[in-house]
Amino acid sequence: MNVEILNPHVSKWGEGPVWWQDQFYSVDITGYALVRYCPETRENKIWEVGQRIGFAVPCEDGRWIWGGDDGIFFLDLDTGKSTPVVDPESTLPDNRFNDAGVSPDGRLFAGSIAMTKVTGSASLYRLDDDLSCHLAFPNVTNSNGIGWSPDGSTCTYIDTPSYKVRRFDYNSVTGEISNEKLLFNTEKQIQGVPDGLCIDADGKIWIAFCHGACVVKFDDAGQVLERIDFPCVETTSCCFGGADLTDLYVTTGISPTLTEEHAGKTFVIKNAGKGIAQVPFKIAKS
Repeated sequence: MNVEILNPHVSKWGEGPVWWQDQFYSVDITGYALVRYCPETRENKIWEVGQRIGFAVPCEDGRWIWGGDDGIFFLDLDTGKSTPVVDPESTLPDNRFNDAGVSPDGRLFAGSIAMTKVTGSASLYRLDDDLSCHLAFPNVTNSNGIGWSPDGSTCTYIDTPSYKVRRFDYNSVTGEISNEKLLFNTEKQIQGVPDGLCIDADGKIWIAFCHGACVVKFDDAGQVLERIDFPCVETTSCCFGGADLTDLYVTTGISPTLTEEHAGKTFVIKNAGKGIAQVPFKIAKS
């Protein structure tokens, strides 16, 4: 597949790609920013949030919701102002929020990362439409990629240091994940560690491998169906976008030990497959 550079913008550590309303969004974790690229005008807009930002996703009411060092916040794109929502790990100063996803019914699932790499000291949380926060899956270390099957019945999830790709049953009535199952382990299969993921319209799993310079398409048995290599080692996450959701967008970061010309840029692979549209976080009307 032909790998193209989306635009010249460089993030220190790009992550959390989202295609929303014909525009591409991503976060720059260590650049403390949400970044939007408009393909029509080829212009970027940047919202600085003042702390490491692990994810940002759109809300049904037009705001965005993001997570970082100090919990979860709403962001008004017009004013650039962030307002706090919840911080379930306020007593864990060495943790911050990392990757997240929105379930097909509109719930936010956001996980934390233990920056000191203490095994099992991070968690995955669920935020419901009333903004109540619930522990969804505990005892992880670096909560990362999460996505749902096309029919919404299952949830696929990565805790990066474990190399495990897990599958849960998903209850759209309660928002609970259950019946944990190990789909496959990537440790001896692909160089690097599994980071962000997306699931396509056929239910196949696309995983970006941090330190691995690649995105790999798997089936549920862990069989490699496709591999796309990149000119920089820190491939961090991926999503489908474009007018027909057929283009794969891939974020990258800058390696602390390597000098790479295109590190930190976003790449696009045209006609890579067929994605599932981004669902906004749904907030109960008062």
